[in-house]
Amino acid sequence: MLKQIIVCGMVLVGCAADAAERWDALYGPQVFEGMPCRVMKPIDFDSSKKYPVIVSLHGAGGKGTNNDKQLKDWNRQLAEEQRRKDFPCYVVAPQSPGLWNAGQLEKIKTLIEGLPSVDMDRIYILGHSMGGHGTYIFIQLDPDYFAAAAPSAGSGLRRTEDFIDPAKIKDLPIWAFHGDMDGVCPIAKDRKVFEEMKKLGGDMKLTTWAGDRHAISGKMILGGDNGTTEPSSDRCDKEPDFMTWLFAQSRKKREK
Repeated sequence: MLKQIIVCGMVLVGCAADAAERWDALYGPQVFEGMPCRVMKPIDFDSSKKYPVIVSLHGAGGKGTNNDKQLKDWNRQLAEEQRRKDFPCYVVAPQSPGLWNAGQLEKIKTLIEGLPSVDMDRIYILGHSMGGHGTYIFIQLDPDYFAAAAPSAGSGLRRTEDFIDPAKIKDLPIWAFHGDMDGVCPIAKDRKVFEEMKKLGGDMKLTTWAGDRHAISGKMILGGDNGTTEPSSDRCDKEPDFMTWLFAQSRKKREK
């Protein structure tokens, strides 16, 4: 009898199901202060080392309380064995029933404080769509907590007011991603933030995916041939590989 499981809303059968189950199972489930969350530990964990943390914020499609739908394509990419060996870290993937807010940030910070052997100078955050929106929200609430941020298509819906204050986050290394044909969260809003960052001498890179619409979350880590990356100033780390760039960022480096 063929094995059938459901992962991230997809029905998978046989060998595909086995492969999906393997990566999904790496994210241990828990409920922290009422917040569903999945946590992937560093591969070959060594208590004598310090590990960075990637906070992963899902988009609207991950909303709920089932502690499953928040695992997205980038979570699968982060769970690949070679990537885990090259970039050992925790990945914390909370689940929200609605838009990300200050209360959830505080719970996430408390959860991270309880993890063993965490490098508190290298807390990273990324997310797509509503998760990109949440990334911008969180880094404005506490810009000094994070070492770097990567919002994907997160600068707001067409109908919403601007909510990003570049002055609050100009000193935090940010790498934003956007499709130039995005009709859900128009690139014009990220472009406005980027242009203000240029005036402020901020630390932001903007990658624009030519011809892409809203569904670009799988390109944050893997990249693509149709992307153009612009730096807001000479402060920006020009490293073209996302994971290498991310892991090079630290609060200590920013303070120098």
